[in-house]
Amino acid sequence: MSGLRLILARHGETESNVRLALDTVPPGPPLTEEGFRQAERLGEDLAAEPVAAVYASRALRAQLTAAPVAARHELEVEVLDGIQEVFVGELEGASDLASLARFAEVYAQWQEGELDRAFPGGESGRQVVDRFLAVIDKLRTRHRSGTVVLVSHGAALRLVGGSLAENVTGSLANATHLPNTGRIVLTEDGVASSGWRCLEWTGHEITV
Repeated sequence: MSGLRLILARHGETESNVRLALDTVPPGPPLTEEGFRQAERLGEDLAAEPVAAVYASRALRAQLTAAPVAARHELEVEVLDGIQEVFVGELEGASDLASLARFAEVYAQWQEGELDRAFPGGESGRQVVDRFLAVIDKLRTRHRSGTVVLVSHGAALRLVGGSLAENVTGSLANATHLPNTGRIVLTEDGVASSGWRCLEWTGHEITV
């Protein structure tokens, strides 16, 4: 395989997901029974990939999801700072419709390019992209080829995936939610100005 293949995977189901609660502060809750099953299926799905390394955020749910993938390839899960979920500040823990609508409003503005908007007491889109892309740049230096699996969180992954992949628009990234253990697959592309091209976005066909 020539170049690096990056699989950005969302964690498995948690009770916060079931309750539609905004849960962004590590370590957070563990996986549900269904979440553990999803993690095992993710490991099975990626068993044939030439996985060179498996990374996860500081959140417990990300580490538990990454574990079966790493075990399939006789690797350890390396925990990284900088790839945690979007910090929503005053909206943390909320599950009411008004709070969810506020989240969706700010997030949509990020995907439209207004990255300096921030949640009250939380992060701006620019802060999320900057911290996450700094990690990816380091991984790109560390791994020259093969597949790297990075288990993180839905909102952060969609924002970063849309920022990285030249063939993904902000409107698509905003509208196309990642299910639990859904994934965005990127490959290095020397022609793209960003250096990356999206091959797969769970739930949506990507024009390559």
